[in-house]
Parts: sequence; C-alpha cells; structure tokens
Amino acid sequence: MKLAVSVLSKLEMVAMENPKDLKKQLVVEFEGEQGIDEGGVSKEFFQLIVEEIFNPDYGMFTFQQETQTVWFNPTSFESNAQFTLIGIVLGLAIYNNIILDIHFPMVVYRKLMGKRGTFWDLEDFNKTLFTGLKALLEHEQDDMEEIYVQTFRICYQDVFGTRFFHELKEEGDQIYVNQDNKKEFVDLYADFLLNTCIDKQFRAFRKGFQMVTDESPLHLLFRPEEVEQLVCGSRNFDFNELEEATEYDGGYTSGSVIIRHFWDIVHKMDLESQRKLLQFATGSDRVPVGGLSKLKLIIARNGPDSDRLPTAHTCFNVLLLPEYETREKLNDRLMKAITYSKGFGML
Repeated sequence: MKLAVSVLSKLEMVAMENPKDLKKQLVVEFEGEQGIDEGGVSKEFFQLIVEEIFNPDYGMFTFQQETQTVWFNPTSFESNAQFTLIGIVLGLAIYNNIILDIHFPMVVYRKLMGKRGTFWDLEDFNKTLFTGLKALLEHEQDDMEEIYVQTFRICYQDVFGTRFFHELKEEGDQIYVNQDNKKEFVDLYADFLLNTCIDKQFRAFRKGFQMVTDESPLHLLFRPEEVEQLVCGSRNFDFNELEEATEYDGGYTSGSVIIRHFWDIVHKMDLESQRKLLQFATGSDRVPVGGLSKLKLIIARNGPDSDRLPTAHTCFNVLLLPEYETREKLNDRLMKAITYSKGFGML
C-alpha cells in the first residue's frame, strides 16, 4: 500500500494548496525510472493505484463475490479524507482519459449524479438479496409472518466478516413484516444498505470526484451508464475493429502467417477468453469509449519459435509474441498466458 499512501498524500497537498491544479493534464514520473509520459506511464500509474486502493485487505472497500463488484466498507477505519482522495483519483481518470479496472455496481454512478440508491439498484449490487426481497414483495398470502419470520431488524457483515444488527425503525425487532408493511421494509432495507450505512464514506468520495469534475456538467450531459463508460470503458466487444486497428512491429505484418493464425484463434474464442486476452494485453477487460479501435494494440515479434509464453507491456498495449511454428502451439501458449497471467507475464 506504500505507493497508494504516497500518491494520496501528494494529491491531498495539491487539493489543499490549489484545487485547480487537479484539472491540469497529469504527467507521471516514477522515481528512479527514466522516460517521457506519453500516456503509457500514466496508465500504469492508475493501474497500480487502483489495485492497491481496492484491495479488500486494506479495508476501505468490500468485494461482492456474487456480482464481482466492490463496495464501500461501512465500518472502515479510514478517515473521510482518504475517501475524498479516492474520489479525486476517479475524477482524474476521466479528466485524463484513462480507463480504470474498477467494478462498481451501477448505483455508485447514479449516486455520483446526485440520485439515491433504491430497491431496484440491489439487482447488480447483491442479486441473491434482490431476488429474496422481490419474492417477499410478490408474496400475496396472509402467512408472511409465519413463512418469513422477518422483523424490521436486519443483519449485515463488514469486510472482516463481523456481524452487525440494525433496526430499520424504532423497536424494529418487535415489528414483523406483513402484507401491510412489506413495501416499507424493502425500501428501508435498500436505503440503509445503499445510502445510510455508507453515507459518510460516499459523501467524502463524491466530494473528491466533484473537485475534479465540478466544471464539467456530467449530471446534465451524461446518464449514469455513460459515466461508467467514461471511467471503465464499455463491455461491447468487436474484435474485428481491434484487428483492423492493430499495428505490428519487430518484423510482423498483417500478412504474417502467425498473425493470421492469431486472429483466427481470437475470433473463435468465447467471450470470457476474449476478455482475458484484453486484460492480459492492455491491463483492462473493458472497451474504451469509441470502441476497440481506440486501443491501438501493437503485436510485436519476440524472437523465433520458443516454449516461452507471450508477454505484454500493458501500459503501452503491446503484446509480445514469439514466432511459434504452428497454429496449435500458438493457441496453447496464448491460452496459458491469458489464463494464468495473474502475477506474471505482464511487464
């Protein structure tokens, strides 16, 4: 977490001394490394920061296993200032046209636009809970108290698995959910999870986001779904676009045998494998606004036939591909690389 702490501390100083500097183009330089930031260094910077900040072990965010999304930890020990700085990071990414590998439920973007989370937002926040509450709403018999045995007292867990109880209304543990009050129960439950219990953390987060974007009327120009695309790209894959826009280096051309084999393999992949390939080569499984043609992928020759796996410079969208002798070997090495790349293979 050293990098994130250091960066957030510097951002805090900028925010305190001259908030307008946050709206300037970001130029990143890593200590001890030479190089001009032409976009790749900034991209790597954001990748490293996001990976550290959203690590559940740090305790600021929880990971929703079912929906594969991150959420604010209502019992976080971190100060409001830390959440403000994370909001600044999100705003800076938009301002600098950097796609982040962040998986928030859509309700986060709705809340950034000034709306409140509602029952319907639970569907991509916690599908199991949403399904259960929806079934409760649709239950029409008069035996709800016996079937559900549910009061206005609910239970939730923090990132460490500690259980907490909360009464949705005064003496809620004595009030059972029935046909008359089931809608009130569901609304209060959703409001607590999506708004009340994380109010302090989210207010600070939104404040930081607005410090960068306040002069851009996002709430007037974009829907929440479009703001999400600005932050972390689209999920609409068109690998024909990517192939047409890809450049080649090190002796490869679009007509090279291995390149023809490569695209034949890629176009026949299932969607999950295509996502993994995108993650492996670019550091994100999302598509930038404007489509995959905007990625500017480069496939470079990385020596002759070899048993080595393909590697990638994710900050520059460069895929390093040895010139494998056969299509079968290319397919084998490529699939192994994109499947087991977590922790190695990406430079």
